[in-house]
Amino acid sequence: MLPEVFTVVPGPRSHSLAESLRSYESRNVTYLANDFPVFWERAEGVNVWDVDGNRFLDITSAFAVTGLGHNAAAIKEAAHKQSEKLLHAMGDVHPTEVKAKLCQRLSEITFQRWKVGRGKTLLCGSGSEAVEAALKTALLHNGKPGVITFTGGYHGLGYGALEVNGMPYFRDPFAAQLAGFAHRIPYPSCYHCPFHQKEAYRLDGDPFPNCSSACLEEIRKKIYETIRKREIGCILVEPIQGRGGEIVPPRDFLTLLRQICDEHKILLILDEIYTGFNRTGKLFACEHFPVVPDIICLGKALTGGFPLAACVARSDIMDAWPLSGGEALHTSTFLGNPVGCAMALASIEEHIKPEIADQVRKTGRNLIQSLRAVKSPLIANVRGAGLMIGMELLNADGKPATVEAIHIVKRALTDGLLLLSGGPEGNVLSFTPPFAISEEEIRFVSAKLQEYVTSLPGSIS
Repeated sequence: MLPEVFTVVPGPRSHSLAESLRSYESRNVTYLANDFPVFWERAEGVNVWDVDGNRFLDITSAFAVTGLGHNAAAIKEAAHKQSEKLLHAMGDVHPTEVKAKLCQRLSEITFQRWKVGRGKTLLCGSGSEAVEAALKTALLHNGKPGVITFTGGYHGLGYGALEVNGMPYFRDPFAAQLAGFAHRIPYPSCYHCPFHQKEAYRLDGDPFPNCSSACLEEIRKKIYETIRKREIGCILVEPIQGRGGEIVPPRDFLTLLRQICDEHKILLILDEIYTGFNRTGKLFACEHFPVVPDIICLGKALTGGFPLAACVARSDIMDAWPLSGGEALHTSTFLGNPVGCAMALASIEEHIKPEIADQVRKTGRNLIQSLRAVKSPLIANVRGAGLMIGMELLNADGKPATVEAIHIVKRALTDGLLLLSGGPEGNVLSFTPPFAISEEEIRFVSAKLQEYVTSLPGSIS
């Protein structure tokens, strides 16, 4: 459904709530301005309504969480049924049936499905914690403290996750308190090659660049150099970078990492918190390549709206953790929350339906073609896989058009469109809509974007 109102401004309730946040919330959390933000009240499908009654078309899936749609019926029903029986249990002492079922189901859709044995799970409260659980698991497994990670990677903001975060904006203010066990390698971007190779990304419908072998050889050399200097226990990587700007790596990149890990007895950890559950047109993004990880981190769309994440490892790796003697080494008060587990089970049953991935691939092709039809000197490229697409904006001098991207996000809000900008410089418009976005809605979004980029100061019509 298209927005009913095409001149949306925050109303009295939004302004009142903004003043409340200004008074009582840390000032670093919510960006507050006269025309930003709006305050959500309810949502359904691809639409969100704010407290002032305005309806919005959500192009974000609320940070890629609600791929199945806001308030998806099966997930909402599971949450309702579970909440009537039990809201909280004692996850690492006296757990629930739904926790046990979810751990089994996560094994079935990952390592058992990939035919490499069983998986075992550490349930967590956030994606950041899932990454930290994976790092702990790797250390217990092989005793090697070093971690290879990549520039532009976003793995959360807890202190362990922050150490492996590849975005200086988040990491640098706290560098004095970080441990220094991470070693960053350039992530291969064919849009801005860190090794100055010729750009080779395709625009013919294949989202995966056919990058020159020289680029991957440079990555291999840098990893080998790091391994020679440090005890490296794992490589942590996003199969496709999300917060880093929807960066799709060369098709052979993950294969290279898998080969190096096998050769040096290093664990490969895939952060699929953003890319998991059909966001890229496969249940998991690693299946595009295809590469099987040793550990996979899941979150966001796992529940479709409840703070629950998971670190799932091959059973022989997860068994590096000692047998519990009554006090878990890694736990939390809300571990395996029954409502979250019930929602995750319902979400998984929807995501494993083949038609969901088919829908994402088809809709993703329509969206990327429609976005590539938008013309402006500001648009450097449009890239992505499935319904995880980025439109990068650069000024005439080749520098990130951050101000312009922010202007577009705020302008879109006044037209009833919820849009985000991402990338390390904030100059990549990010498109991660619910899977059910229609062709009419896609055309509406593209037409509005053409209007915005054409009307920007200095734009050429």
